[in-house]
Amino acid sequence: MAKKKTESRVIIHLACTQCQERTYTTVKNKKNDAQRLELKKYCPRCRVHTVHRETK
Repeated sequence: MAKKKTESRVIIHLACTQCQERTYTTVKNKKNDAQRLELKKYCPRCRVHTVHRETK
């Protein structure tokens, strides 16, 4: 079955707040989450769990 095409869900990149490396990608709903997304994820470059923030 084919997926519905939704305009409100967009692909975003998450960058580490310490080293600024873009390590993760995810999707978010722009209508529900207007602010920038922040998640605590593992950074392989820093080798520690840090806050990853949405980038453009």
